[in-house]
Amino acid sequence: MKFSICLPSVDELVLILEKCTKAKRLIQCKQIHGFLLGSGFEINTASMDSKLVASYAASGDLRSAHLLFHQIQSPNIFAFNWMISSNAFIGAYDDSLSYFSSLQVSSTIYPNTYTFSSVLKAYVGLNDLKNGSKIHSTVRKLGFVFDLSVGNALIDMYCKCGNLSFARQLFDEMPTRDVASLTSMICGYSNAGQLNQSILLFEKMKSMGLQPNDFTWNAMITAHARVGDCEGTVRWITRMTTEQGLVPDLKTWNAVISGFVQSQRLEEALRAFQDMFNAGVNPNHVTVTAFLPACGLAGLPLIGKAVHGLIYRMGLSVNIFVASALIDMYSKCGRLMEARIVFDKTRVKNVASWNAMIGCYGKHGMVDSSLNLFERMKDEGVEANEVTFLCVLSACGHGSLVEKGLDIYKQMRPEEVKEEHRACVLDLLCRSGRMEEAYEIVKEMKMEVTDSMIGAFLNGCKVHEREDLAKRMVVKMEAEEEQGKKKKGACLVAMSNVFAVNGEWEQVEKMRNEMKEKRVLKKPGFSSVENCNHLFKDHQNYY
Repeated sequence: MKFSICLPSVDELVLILEKCTKAKRLIQCKQIHGFLLGSGFEINTASMDSKLVASYAASGDLRSAHLLFHQIQSPNIFAFNWMISSNAFIGAYDDSLSYFSSLQVSSTIYPNTYTFSSVLKAYVGLNDLKNGSKIHSTVRKLGFVFDLSVGNALIDMYCKCGNLSFARQLFDEMPTRDVASLTSMICGYSNAGQLNQSILLFEKMKSMGLQPNDFTWNAMITAHARVGDCEGTVRWITRMTTEQGLVPDLKTWNAVISGFVQSQRLEEALRAFQDMFNAGVNPNHVTVTAFLPACGLAGLPLIGKAVHGLIYRMGLSVNIFVASALIDMYSKCGRLMEARIVFDKTRVKNVASWNAMIGCYGKHGMVDSSLNLFERMKDEGVEANEVTFLCVLSACGHGSLVEKGLDIYKQMRPEEVKEEHRACVLDLLCRSGRMEEAYEIVKEMKMEVTDSMIGAFLNGCKVHEREDLAKRMVVKMEAEEEQGKKKKGACLVAMSNVFAVNGEWEQVEKMRNEMKEKRVLKKPGFSSVENCNHLFKDHQNYY
């Protein structure tokens, strides 16, 4: 008896592959790929190669997707879109934009609305408002600006990159809006601390007949948690349950924990983390990424390490976001060895991972290690951002490496230089006693001289006995006050200390009286001690 083998048709293979992509079935995708190679099937038939790229990318195997993509002679827009969106999704923003750049030089393939929506997510991840705005100009020229998905992506980009007025202008110009449009604007106002505007838009959504989704409710809950309004947070959770029948799920708990951490209500964040477990909800990557900063800010390495162990026990993979949060937490808690172990074990590192480790060494006085890591970062092709330069300049300040710090400062592009970087350079010069140069920097600044800059300069004058320059700064401060700019507490205290060093007690008394008249208060310092038996006695069963 002869048996015949019935091979699947092209249409059947395409249908199976599409189902694998939708269900993110990596094993089945590899089996189909192997069958195609073993049977001598022309893999470029019916764009099968691009569909394989999509299936690999959707399943999270970007390495295979990348290799296969570069074997395709003429990848179509479908393959490009998957590589752009998948890399943006995992935080590999530079890789995502690299594929977009390759697409732009093509003369036969053109980006579509899905392409621009994905690219905007990459610029959001990089907090790159400048290039995100260029995409806005491009989509306007192509006539895509009023496409709902592109419009929503633009609103989200402007909100998250800090240009709320542009976001609202675009929102008001949109011919049609959906729940996503309103939710993005609500999130934007919430992040900017404009809680009343968030509430107004929420009520407007309901009056338009649109039902808030879980993202909308969580945005409102986060907004109240972010300002430390515990009662408001509970009230909105209750409202979500009673009005729409939604119960707090993982997204809700993530929103609550993230909000409390951002408002530095650390005890409430820890309690919310426990309450989540009590409700039978297990954490995910977003939860631990949001929660770990609480351990760092409160100086709680034992709790942080327990969460680190929980990540492994629950089988959560340590992606670049979790890794960066762990490094930052261990750094703030003074656990440099643990921070470096996490850094070295992180296979895919983005700029945030490097920044966390460079900053860790800098803050703890290991200046050479910080600078060596900075050089290694550049050698590996990772482009430094504003935070990187801030970490390195701060490290140079701690090590009194004036020339090195100034060389690094000169490497920065003008648009990258912020007041924090200038404050670091001032601090660098003041620490080394180069007060004349420091004063020249202050004089040449076109922007308003901030508290931190004046404080660094006056403290330098005190240490290096340059009362003459301190008095010049006082004249500058008085001129600013006449223009309606108030003196701040830190500057007045620093100036008072300068006069005290030189025994000018009348001037000291004058400064102190001025502080009393203006009701300027200096924030007191405080220390915290990790006490797992008191504040966290209920948490050990969950870690």
